[in-house]
Amino acid sequence: MRLLLALAGGSLAHFELPAGAVSHAVTHRTVEELWYVVAGAARLWRRAGSEERIEPLAPGTAVTIPLGTAFQFRAEGDEPFAFVAVTMPPWPGADEAVAVEGPWTATVSAGR
Repeated sequence: MRLLLALAGGSLAHFELPAGAVSHAVTHRTVEELWYVVAGAARLWRRAGSEERIEPLAPGTAVTIPLGTAFQFRAEGDEPFAFVAVTMPPWPGADEAVAVEGPWTATVSAGR
């Protein structure tokens, strides 16, 4: 994650996952997110209550990660997957993400 901007009500960050990599499955303690995909392709798993789904992500796709939603994503294809996200409130730090069980085994070292 690379923090780009921050104000009292939210922040903007850039995320990138290498080709073929899988993020950790997490939920957030206090932050909701709005994502906009800028490069690559991925699959996004989200679980909110009893509703669970996996959907494709490609450049131009926008999705929400409401508070309390568990999620995980994996890059597909030969290029990195990248998106920008608005976090509300601003991203508070590494303790914000809480590990949960997801559908895939993570391949990155920590965080997303």
